[in-house]
Amino acid sequence: MKTADLAWIKSSYSDASGGNCIEVAAHPTTIHLRDSKNPNGPRFAVTPATWAAFVSYAAEES
Repeated sequence: MKTADLAWIKSSYSDASGGNCIEVAAHPTTIHLRDSKNPNGPRFAVTPATWAAFVSYAAEES
């Protein structure tokens, strides 16, 4: 799958002033992440299990 075909969703924690911004695009086998301020820049991908573990951990730390 080309990342151009993904539906990117901006984090609700992102703000209009250009603060910390991340976009996520879910695919059944991979979760893609990128900086919303630089959509053509570097990206990385993790498995859905890795993403779920990260989100659970982050929610505990909030």
